[in-house]
Amino acid sequence: MVSKTDKTTLDKLDQLRAELDGELYLDPLQRILYATDASSYREIPLAVAVPKTVHDIKALVRFAKSEKTSLIPRCAGTSLAGQVVGEGIVVDLSKYFTEIIAFNQEEKWVRVQPGVIRDVLNIFLKPFGLFFAPETSTANRAMIGGMVGNNSCGANSIVYGSTREHLLEVNAVLSDGSEVVFKELNLEAFYKKCIGTSLESTLYHTTLSLLGDPANRSEIEKEFPKKSIQRRNSGYALDLLMDATPFSERAESFNFCKLIAGSEGTLAFVTEIKLNLVPLPDKFKGLLCIHFNTVEEALRANVIAMSYQPSACELMDHYILDCTRDNIEQRKNRFFILGDPGAILMVEFIKEKTETVVELAGLLKDELQGAGLGYHYPLILDEECSRIWDLRKAGLGLLSNLPGDDKAVPVIEDTAVDLQDLTSYINEFNEILKKHELYSVHYAHAGAGELHLRPIINLKTHNGNAQYKMIAAEIAELVKRYRGSLSGEHGDGRLRGEFLPYLFGEKNYQLFKTIKDTWDPQHIFNPGKIVETPPMNTMLRYEPGQQQPEIKTIFRFNGQHILQHAEQCNGSGDCRKLQFSGGTMCPSYMATRNEKDTTRGRANTLREFLTHSEKINRFDHKEILEVMDLCLSCKGCKSECPSNVDLAKLKAEFLQHYYDANGAPFRSRVIAGFSVISSIGMLFPGLYNYLAASSLPRVAGFAKERTLPKLHSFTLKSWFKKRGKLKNVNKRQVYFFFDEFSNYIDTSIGIKAILLLEQLGFDVLMPEHIESGRTWLSKGFVRKAKNIANKNVRQLAELITADTPLIGLEPSAILTFRDEYPDLVDADLLDAARNLAKNTFLIDEFIAQEAENGTIGKDLFIKDARKVLLHGHCQQKAISSLAASVRCLSLPENYSVETIPSGCCGMAGSFGLEKEHYKISMQIGELVLLPAVRQTAADTLVVATGTSCRHQIKDGSGRDAFHTVEILYDALLDKGEVK
Repeated sequence: MVSKTDKTTLDKLDQLRAELDGELYLDPLQRILYATDASSYREIPLAVAVPKTVHDIKALVRFAKSEKTSLIPRCAGTSLAGQVVGEGIVVDLSKYFTEIIAFNQEEKWVRVQPGVIRDVLNIFLKPFGLFFAPETSTANRAMIGGMVGNNSCGANSIVYGSTREHLLEVNAVLSDGSEVVFKELNLEAFYKKCIGTSLESTLYHTTLSLLGDPANRSEIEKEFPKKSIQRRNSGYALDLLMDATPFSERAESFNFCKLIAGSEGTLAFVTEIKLNLVPLPDKFKGLLCIHFNTVEEALRANVIAMSYQPSACELMDHYILDCTRDNIEQRKNRFFILGDPGAILMVEFIKEKTETVVELAGLLKDELQGAGLGYHYPLILDEECSRIWDLRKAGLGLLSNLPGDDKAVPVIEDTAVDLQDLTSYINEFNEILKKHELYSVHYAHAGAGELHLRPIINLKTHNGNAQYKMIAAEIAELVKRYRGSLSGEHGDGRLRGEFLPYLFGEKNYQLFKTIKDTWDPQHIFNPGKIVETPPMNTMLRYEPGQQQPEIKTIFRFNGQHILQHAEQCNGSGDCRKLQFSGGTMCPSYMATRNEKDTTRGRANTLREFLTHSEKINRFDHKEILEVMDLCLSCKGCKSECPSNVDLAKLKAEFLQHYYDANGAPFRSRVIAGFSVISSIGMLFPGLYNYLAASSLPRVAGFAKERTLPKLHSFTLKSWFKKRGKLKNVNKRQVYFFFDEFSNYIDTSIGIKAILLLEQLGFDVLMPEHIESGRTWLSKGFVRKAKNIANKNVRQLAELITADTPLIGLEPSAILTFRDEYPDLVDADLLDAARNLAKNTFLIDEFIAQEAENGTIGKDLFIKDARKVLLHGHCQQKAISSLAASVRCLSLPENYSVETIPSGCCGMAGSFGLEKEHYKISMQIGELVLLPAVRQTAADTLVVATGTSCRHQIKDGSGRDAFHTVEILYDALLDKGEVK
């Protein structure tokens, strides 16, 4: 699994750790976390460094040089060609190198550290009317350092180019430990730099010697990809240096930044970056989403579309579109799709007026129809465009959703050719795959002559491993015939370096090696990337022919086993986005910025131990327990992760097996048994509440800063059995689920919920059932939860239908029926569980649906004007939607509803009550939610549907938050008359 480091090396690493202001990790867990990126590669590093200062980086350079090891610079770790995988010290810049250092609005530039996230930078720049233009599909977590290293671009590259075109200066540490600044130089300044014996001077005069040689220049012009190909991202950019003074009559100023961009951290260690900025684009957008029957038809249309000079022209084929059907987050973004297209071409226009957008889209549509291309041409305007782009950006991660071990692998996905060659190139490309009985997905940058093409291969087999290399070699030959680029944006890394001698010619490859040897004589900077790479089918995540362990689980994983579910995480790093980007995933990472607290980190750790553990119980590892500790089971990953990795489910399953080996903690048993303990407490609720407010719970591990939930003086069930019913109930019957939270602690809310339903005309019935099982699941007692699920399904299956639905109040409880029950119950109850899930609703969903059907009108509610601020429960956002709550709260016609763009509240059931989690719980709350509540006016109604959310808001802000039903009940014109 993880090889041990010898004592001498450990001692030296300990000495290095003492020198650093930041951290240096040597433990197996951290090394596992950084053994992979978003590529197919896996290699356990020697150590992981998280530097705080340039002093730290210089110390790391000295150590690497003296100990003959290497440094692998890493930001978000989303590289697709293995750029940040290696056996040396991985240097993570994402935690501390995150400062925007300087900004000049007039001169339109900004200076940043490498760990600044692209979208976060643009949030800072937006008020000034400027932005950093290159946009990767990973822009909400991709960092500027990684974008420089990879020379990143994206959908808008046909207008704005790549990162290289916007890179003005870099500060860097060279391989001898010296600090340098690379920037634009005129002829005199260039020659001055060539004088001297320093490494910096050596770089300049070696470049002068290499590119001053007419034979070398001739070879570069002959063998490099066509200059008409905008996306040329393979090798070192010697052709661009050659276009500058003193090598070209065009006399562009010389700037080593042209070389640094796309060098993948192999030449120098970048510490600061100065970027050119451009004005924000025009306000009005339109996306003409042209539907085609085949990819070939779409590519023919692509040439016509590009003649209209769009700002982007992107393609998605039917494989990508099929993946979006099963993704909770992306299903809602398919609103524009008609039928079952073989491909969709998304052509974007951004103009000063909507009329101009509509006119251009109309002209393009007319020309395409005249050419017999396409069958549906919806034009999506302005705000709705973001939904289409979200669908497109999710494509990379969605490819991991393919069931089983056959996956769309990133091996030949990044080739770029001249736009005029694209159709014939793709035809030949697909013929090669067909010869090997393979097929490929097609998506992304059609307008730039680059489609991401991923063949479906099983890398766990010897045959798959051989195919991986064979396909790469044959496609390299095809690219060479078209004088294309083997990489259009994702870089060479260790994936494509093997083919560069063939692609560029041996003489040019020797120039690449000379560049590397000059800049980095001992190869301490990210060796084995671009030049002198190992064979591209070695050090993969999966050993060919590796044994598949048989792992029995309590949950079913829908056509796959638990290891395959963990393997769905392809490393795309969507879980590393911050609160500025919205969404819920992953709340603990947003607060800590530690890789181990990401969905990716947890999935990678679980995958590693389930694959390589030698224990009978492969879950019995404290490292897995450590990465799972700060998982709040928020379910954000289930909907927001493009690969639909359900970490809450994985965590619950893991904990059950870990308890089997090690026993369950007392506090976990107490929390899981909330319903049992509460039922006993109801014998003497006053005494229970007194003890809950005392120091006794602190002994059990609850935070002293917290107030613990109090029992109501009676249960909701007892109230329901004793009370009379409202008169004039004349609508259909509904069954109310008396969940454990509403029954014992939120009883007053439950009463208002039932009274509200009755006043709206529904006959509310109480079915026989037990608790939901949510508390047992949250603490990992999956077998107990399974028994509860089985019993509830048996009790409710005959009662609950489309005409008599089950309505629930607490999202975490009622959504258990929709989410976990179908994966938990015995096989003979599966159909019943699925049917029950279809007819189970949050009360917000039910009321909103009835209002939409016209059975509940606004005339039932007061006309007073009120402002409402809504925070969404995590599981409601993941499994259902906040839209229903917004519609409910808008039933009083003068209520204006604003949704807080918050993720998780931080309480997450019992998580925020636990003493070791209290601090992180409050940090999560302070990201968005608590400041938003504090800043709102006193007369604004704060609403949160989750009991733990309301608890967090009260503890963190002092404000009372209400459930939707409380707001609606209080807004009724007529509260009704009880019989």
